[in-house]
Parts: sequence; C-alpha cells; structure tokens
Amino acid sequence: MSLTRPPFPCFREGIPMSTPLKIARLNANQSDFAEHLDALLAWEGVSDKAVNDRVEEIIAAVRANGDAALVEYTERFDGLSVDSMAGLILDRARLELALERITPEQREALSVAAERVRSYHEHQRQDSWRYTEADGTVLGQQITPLDRVGLYVPGGKASYPSSVLMNAIPAKVAGVPEVVMVVPTPRGEINELVLAAACLAGVDHVFTIGGAQAVAALAYGTESVPQVDKIVGPGNIYVATAKRAVFGQVGIDMIAGPSEILVVCDGQTDPDWIAMDLFSQAEHDEDAQSILLSPDAAFLDAVEASLNRLIGDLERDAIVRVSLETRGALIKVDDLEQACVLTNRIAPEHLELSVADPEALLPQVRHAGAIFMGRYTPEALGDYCAGPNHVLPTSGTARFSSPLGVYDFQKRSSLIFCSPDGASELGKTASVLARGESLTAHARSAEYRIKP
Repeated sequence: MSLTRPPFPCFREGIPMSTPLKIARLNANQSDFAEHLDALLAWEGVSDKAVNDRVEEIIAAVRANGDAALVEYTERFDGLSVDSMAGLILDRARLELALERITPEQREALSVAAERVRSYHEHQRQDSWRYTEADGTVLGQQITPLDRVGLYVPGGKASYPSSVLMNAIPAKVAGVPEVVMVVPTPRGEINELVLAAACLAGVDHVFTIGGAQAVAALAYGTESVPQVDKIVGPGNIYVATAKRAVFGQVGIDMIAGPSEILVVCDGQTDPDWIAMDLFSQAEHDEDAQSILLSPDAAFLDAVEASLNRLIGDLERDAIVRVSLETRGALIKVDDLEQACVLTNRIAPEHLELSVADPEALLPQVRHAGAIFMGRYTPEALGDYCAGPNHVLPTSGTARFSSPLGVYDFQKRSSLIFCSPDGASELGKTASVLARGESLTAHARSAEYRIKP
C-alpha cells in the first residue's frame, strides 16, 4: 500500500532541538564509499587478555570448588551475601508469585507474546524421517531434543523478559525436558517481569547467579547447578568470553555483537517513523548501529531533521547520540536495487523494507537476520511479540547464520539399516574407495558383507 508523502520537514510537537546530531551522510557513488562503509561496519568484539585471564580463573575456581565458588563470586560481584546455594535458588512457587505480582496489563502482554512466540516456533519443529530403497536398505534421520539447556538472562536493571520467552519457548517446543535459567540479582534486585516470563515459558530451574561463574556452573555442573548441553542467552563481555571458553564442553547459541538495524526506504514513509525506528536500536547501547538507505536525498534530510527534533524526548538520549554519531549513517543510493546490493554487503541483524512493494525486493535480499516488510512493520514488534525469534546474527554473520529457533535445540542422528543385498552392493563401492585410501580394515569390513 502506497502512502502519500508528508510535507518536509514534518515538524510536530516535541522537545526543542539541542545540539545537532553529527550523523554520517554518505553517497553510495562517492569514490571512497567502500572505505567509509568498511570503517562504519568494523566491529571488534574480542576480549582483551585481562578479561580472558579473569574468566579462565573464574571457570577454574567453579570447576574446583563448585557451589562454594558461586556463593563467593555472588557476594563479590553482585553484592549479595548468602550462607549457601539454597539462598540462590528460586522454586516454581516463586515464579508463580511473580506472575501474580505484575500488573494485569503486563501479565496480558507477556501472555500474548508467549503464545505468539510459541505458535510461530511450532511451525519450525522437525520430525524424524526415513525411506526404503529397492533392495530393502533403509536410510533416514532421527531427530531428538537436547536433554538439558541453560539460559543466561541479564539481571538487575538491565532485564529483558522478552529474551526469556525467545530463548526458553523454542527449547520447550523442541521437547527439551529441562531448561535451567541463571539470572543475577545484584544487591538482591529481582525483576518480577523476568520471573513471570520464566513461569510462562516453562523454565524448570532458576538460580540467581550471573557472570562467568554462572556460565561455568552450567557448563560443568556443581553440587546444585545441573550440567547442561547447551547455553543460550545474552550477556556482558565476561559472559560472552566465558561462553566462548566453554564451547566444546557445551554448545552455545552465538557470540553476539551490538544490535543493528538497516532501513531501506523509498522516501514515502513518515520520516518521524523512520527516525524512531533508527532510535529503537541506537538506544540499546553506544555500540549499536542504525543505518538508513534511500534514493531520495530530500527524504534523508527530513529524517535527519526528525532525528534532531525527537532525540530530546528519549530517556536514553545520551546513549542514542553516541550510537548514531559513532556508528550511524544516512546513505544516498541510486535506487532500491542498489540498496539491496548494499543490504547484502552489510548483512544486517534487522532489516526494514519500508517501501511500497516489499515483496518485489525480497528475492534480492540474501543476507539478513530478520526482515520487516512494509511501512507498518517496525523492528520493535519483532523484539517483543510478532512471533519470530529476536535472537539474531549480528556483525555480518547473517551471511552464514540464522535466527535462534527450535532447530537449535534438536539433534539429528543419521539412520542406516542395510539389507543383505544392500550391504553386498554398497560393500563393493566402499571396498574400492577404502583401498584407495589405504584403509585396509575399512575395506575388509565392507568386503565381509559382499555376497559370493
């Protein structure tokens, strides 16, 4: 549906503009554009040696001392003193109490979001399959859920109940029987919304621990914390470093970078809408990235005016300003086709196709974590309640990675059942290939099954 373009600039009631934003203005045809784009996209999320050494020390302590190390680190890092691990465990009754304590509006919103996330992910569930060849040989794949999954949830003021739903619900849809959640409660600060989300998502165990020590506990197990098969969920640099360190002992979802949004707009969407969509990522943190591509230079001017006028109305305006001025950009392209070429170069976490006919552009988009189609589909809906997962590949990894889903909590085992005739025929082929690799035992093992 095409909208009539509003007059530019589109001034409305708002906070008066303060110091103008110094957001980069680029043209895709300028001679040094590739160099500017590379610099804009550059992101190095590798931990320094000090962080790595500290994390290794914490992991070693948890492996050696178990619960005692968790109690000690919780007091040291979270300012929460308890006598034993019993003081760091929340039972199901406590989760149900949280669900009762939140407001009716919050409870309804969480319930709606949880149901939509569950419904979407039900479509991702895969079943085992097999087929039989003419000689009776059976081939197939057996799909089974992981036994136990660990979910890391940031705690304190930086709490995200939506992340609980997005991580725990797909695991439960996959059939994971046990989901273990760890969430720090610095100075005893408990976020009731997070616990309510855990209740709705079916989380089985909750421990109020955080940081690298929580990751280590999930990976190796302690007297109280059960060892898991995979760890998912966001965290700070210590959590990310610990996840990288324990990978191999357990699976992990990803090492995520800062949040990103790329908006492609034909110039016909209200510039205030686009400005707020760019803000929606910039407010996450100073390293978040917001980029707009448009073939309409006047529209880019209008969006820049909207950004400057609306920024003062944001609670996190200081963070937004740093994000936009250091990693944001408004980029002029020749046309929407060139915008799609750049989209695939950037491979964004979130892509908004704010155009009259997003379906026409879709075949040209190869690399994006989530694609929001049309003028009425802001990325914020995907963060909370649209249904698809908001755990997405960042920093260009959408070139080879996918959103978190049910498939991340399932394993696939190959099935091979040979009939006597099938073994005889396959044995001849295997024998030739094995002897070509000088693996005599392989060859003879196959040859034993060849019929005379």
